[in-house]
Amino acid sequence: MALEDYKGVFIYAQQVDNKVDNIAYELIGKGKELASVLGTDVTAVLVGDNVKSLADDLAEYGADRVIVVEDPELKEYRTEPYTHAVASVINEFKPEIMLVGATAIGRDLGPRVSARVATGLTADCTFLEIGDFRGKANQLLMTRPAFGGNTIATIACPDNRPQMATVRPGVMQKLERVPGRKAEVVEYKTEFIPDNKYVEILDIVKEVSNAADIMDAKILVSGGRGMGNAENFKMLEELADALGGMVSCSRAVVDAGWMPKAMQVGQTGKTVRPNLYIACGISGAIQHLAGMEESDVIIAINKDETAPIFDVADYGIVGDAKKIVPKLTEAIKNAK
Repeated sequence: MALEDYKGVFIYAQQVDNKVDNIAYELIGKGKELASVLGTDVTAVLVGDNVKSLADDLAEYGADRVIVVEDPELKEYRTEPYTHAVASVINEFKPEIMLVGATAIGRDLGPRVSARVATGLTADCTFLEIGDFRGKANQLLMTRPAFGGNTIATIACPDNRPQMATVRPGVMQKLERVPGRKAEVVEYKTEFIPDNKYVEILDIVKEVSNAADIMDAKILVSGGRGMGNAENFKMLEELADALGGMVSCSRAVVDAGWMPKAMQVGQTGKTVRPNLYIACGISGAIQHLAGMEESDVIIAINKDETAPIFDVADYGIVGDAKKIVPKLTEAIKNAK
C-alpha cells in the first residue's frame, strides 16, 4: 500500500428516505477542521437512489466535493450493497481519512467497509485530531472511551489507509450553513450483482413518535438515581416546563425502568450539547460525563459534595434535589 497515494478527508453522508441525517453535517464540520491541517479538502460520499439533489445541502454545510452513488439496489439501506458502494469509492478515489457516523447504520456499515478495503477502524470516537504518532507526522489520532468508559484511549492507524473512524452523533459541531455554496458533484457508477448475500426487504414498518429528541434541546433537566423513584421525575418535568426545556436521565434511571432509553444521556445513551444542563441527583460517573460535559452551562444538584459531577459543573448546589428542585421551579415561575 503506497500511503502517499491516499489524499483527502472523506465522510459518509448518511441519508434515510432521501433526507440527510444531521450526523453528516457534523462530520463535514470536523472534516473541514482536519482537512485544514492537512492542506486538503472534504468529500462527502452520498449513497442511495435518486439522491443527487441532496448534494446541494452537503455543499452548503461545507463539503468541497460530493461523490454520488445512485442505483435502485441502494433505495433502502442493506449491508452488502452499501458496503460494496462505499468500498468501491474508497478503492477508486483513495481517501486518506474516512469518517462514518456511529449511528445504527454506521455501526453496521463502517466495520464491513474497513474489512473490505483492508484497513483498521476506531469505533465510537469522541475526539479527532491530526498529530504525530511514533515519529510519523500528520496522523489521525482517534480518541474513544474504553473499558466501559473507565479510561480514554487514543488510537492511530499509521500503516494502512484510509484511516477510518466512526464518530458519535452530537459530539462534533456542524458549520453554519452558507446558502448557495456549491461543491463539485461526481457521479460514480459501480456494478451491483445481487446474489445470496443481498438481503431482500419484504416490508418496512416505521415507528411513529411525536417525542422530541433530547439532542435538539437547548435546555435539559436531567435526573439520576438520586431522584429516588419514577414518581419524583414529575418535579423535573415541572422545572423543564418552566424553563422551556426537556427532561433527560442517566443510565441508572433507564436500568430501573423509570424513563425510556431515548432519554438517556451518556456513553451508552446520547451525547448532548444544550445551552443549559441541570443535573439532579446524578453523581457524575465518567460514562455520563462523556455525554454532557460539552454543555454550555452545567448546574449540579447533589447531596454528596464530593460527587464527580461538581468537577465539570459551572454552578453547584449541595443538597437534596427532591427538596431543591420544587423551590427552584417556584422561583422561576414567580420571576416570570
